[in-house]
Amino acid sequence: MRSTNPTLRNDVFNTGTLSDERMSFSGVFNKGMILFALMLMTFIYTWNVTLGTLENSMQPQMGMYPMIGGIGGFIFAMVTIFKPRLAMFTAPAYALCEGLLLGSISAIYEFQFRGIVFNAVTITFAAFITLFFLYRWGLVRATGTFRKIIMTAMFSIMGIYLVSFIMSFFGASIPMIHGNGPVGIGFSLIVVGVAAFSLILDFDFIEKSVDQGAPKYLEWYAGFSLMVTLVWLYIEVLRLLSKLNSRD
Repeated sequence: MRSTNPTLRNDVFNTGTLSDERMSFSGVFNKGMILFALMLMTFIYTWNVTLGTLENSMQPQMGMYPMIGGIGGFIFAMVTIFKPRLAMFTAPAYALCEGLLLGSISAIYEFQFRGIVFNAVTITFAAFITLFFLYRWGLVRATGTFRKIIMTAMFSIMGIYLVSFIMSFFGASIPMIHGNGPVGIGFSLIVVGVAAFSLILDFDFIEKSVDQGAPKYLEWYAGFSLMVTLVWLYIEVLRLLSKLNSRD
């Protein structure tokens, strides 16, 4: 089994022993709900603080919360990926950090484009539900060709973002992809599509892992992995909507 989500590695789900309790779909769902509840707590806090600061100062500044959330989230994500047995501790910490980051970022977008966050959350949730049922009904399957296409697209996107990040240190950027023109909007549509359809591979990976009796502690790990994908999708939807709104 393989997944384009780097957090869902084949070797991770084969580290259990015969004495372990086994992973279940209900367990993954419950752990996922706990993680999203934790993320929502810090999201609401930083949303209120950041939006209040913006409305008082009228300046698009985020403060320290996104830095703390971003760095902390990265550290806890790396620990979770390489030490999945610690996921019951590190995944909740990651969720709290992501809430700090997303709350601040979302407040900035909301300050600039009223209603954009509600629309982004709605689209992300709708995409998740739609793809989940398409997968459950067997209308979309994670075939070998499908996996290769998504994996190639993901690594290409990662490469583009990395090059763009490096170029930013020299005051340059990749032309047009960050703008609100046809190229920029087209690029964002592609990225949103890749992020959304990568959920199919996550669903497939988790289903096969449950069927093969993966250890129960990996329910936290699977919930964490789904959160990583959904956070990525939400951020990309925000970017797309901001480009569309800035054309008005």
